Amino acid sequence: MVSHNNVVPNAHFKKHWMRRVKTWFNQPARKARRKRARVLKAKRTFPRPLKSLRPVVRCPTAKYNKRQRLGRGFTLEELKEAKIPPKFAATIGISVDHRRRNRSLESLQMNVARLKAYKSNLMIIPRNKKHPKPFECSMDEVKTATQALGKIMPVEKEKPAVEYAAVTEEMKNFRAYTKLRIARTNQKLAYKRAKKAEEEAEKAKK
Repeated sequence: MVSHNNVVPNAHFKKHWMRRVKTWFNQPARKARRKRARVLKAKRTFPRPLKSLRPVVRCPTAKYNKRQRLGRGFTLEELKEAKIPPKFAATIGISVDHRRRNRSLESLQMNVARLKAYKSNLMIIPRNKKHPKPFECSMDEVKTATQALGKIMPVEKEKPAVEYAAVTEEMKNFRAYTKLRIARTNQKLAYKRAKKAEEEAEKAKK
């Protein structure tokens, strides 16, 4: 007999759980298939790079904004500063994101410099071999070209510089806690002391 106002026991232990479980045993084969696809793509696009150039952006939110990573694409303003038309950028391996906005001058200048560095090392294969355009390279240069694999111009993490200094007697004798307590007391009593000094000055004048 159930006592009090409790929930009626309704535990279902005889579920056919094997019908509801989904398993993935094809992951090793998929890994091999993706690798073969990358190799075929590299052969098909040679000497063009496998991946496109992406901008360096800050991660969102105050928790992660110290960290830098590769973004989705360059802004129209960055491409304008680097003198690269947006439609032409997509044809030479530069990712474009028309929705992104530049929130700081620092990020704008950094990505413009990134675009200019990429542009200086870029070799554009001529479509018409007999009549190449002025910005396209010659066929002799194409023969000696090598294919860029992996990420194009990956983010370089700056190592923080550590400065070492010898410990002096003054540093050893310094009492940080006492210094803080005195500073806190001075700040707390600053108004009272100033008022008292004014009253004493007035009394002295009289």
